[in-house]
Amino acid sequence: MLHRPSRTPRTPRDSRTGSPLRKGLMSWRRRVVALALVALGATLFQANMSSASTESAASGQAQSGTKGAAVVRVSEFLAECPYSHRLPDDPIVAPGLPGGSHMHSFFGNDTTNARSDVNSLARGRSTCAPQEDLSSYWVPTMYDGTREVEPTGTTFYYLGEGVRDDIIAQTQPLPYGLRIVAGNAKATGPNDNTRARWSCLHHGEVNPSTDFVNCPAGAMLESYLDFPQCWNGRDLDSADHKSHMSYPVAGACPSTHPVPVPKLRQVLRYPVNGNPARLSLASGRGYTMHGDFFNVWPVAEMERRVRDCIRPIIKCGADGRPS
Repeated sequence: MLHRPSRTPRTPRDSRTGSPLRKGLMSWRRRVVALALVALGATLFQANMSSASTESAASGQAQSGTKGAAVVRVSEFLAECPYSHRLPDDPIVAPGLPGGSHMHSFFGNDTTNARSDVNSLARGRSTCAPQEDLSSYWVPTMYDGTREVEPTGTTFYYLGEGVRDDIIAQTQPLPYGLRIVAGNAKATGPNDNTRARWSCLHHGEVNPSTDFVNCPAGAMLESYLDFPQCWNGRDLDSADHKSHMSYPVAGACPSTHPVPVPKLRQVLRYPVNGNPARLSLASGRGYTMHGDFFNVWPVAEMERRVRDCIRPIIKCGADGRPS
């Protein structure tokens, strides 16, 4: 028998390409593994992106919710205007007459005197926050016996309340240079057409009154006074310093004073308490409390606050932003 030499096993080949089949299988497997890894990576990437997107959306909703919750539906902005100085002057009631009035305590514009006008006040400085408010506010000085007492809390609120919501939406900025006197400096009794009220800060058990009230030890005597919020649309002042303005009637401005403007509320807190018999104002008893306001807000600042706070019924702080 002839001995035939052994043959090396033949490597299978691809019938189409002639390439070794084993190599082709290995290459194919590598491609499958690579594609699987790519697909897995894409899946993980999409999952991470989806999770991040969900977290971002949740965070945005939370922030939006917090911001929404911070908006208080009260038509208001304000100015905190500490005491500035005292003078027996009144540039609205007794203009150009230094010493022509009882003693007044002034807040806001620190240049106010008997000769003040809108131009001189515009060049002044302010104790207010915001400092943009160059307006002047003043009241009769309070006395504890013979000692002058100045308020340590001095907030001037600008409000839309007192009229219907549809009237609030029509509120116009207080005109530059407007002058108003509120209250009755010549009142002879507690019911004599007075507007001011006295109460005890954080002590609601003491009923408010048009005259001084007896506040418990540690409390502060508080005065609050609302100015009229309906303007006749023409005059920045009048002979009695009141007739160009009016209080609302049945939630709307009367036809004689058709222009709604922000209502100024003057709130003063005095560091006194106890028996009020020793207290007086430069104008007399507590029921003679009155306030004078000379508007020198920059026009753009007043317009912005009315647009962003009063009309949409949003509570704003001293900066005119939602508080």
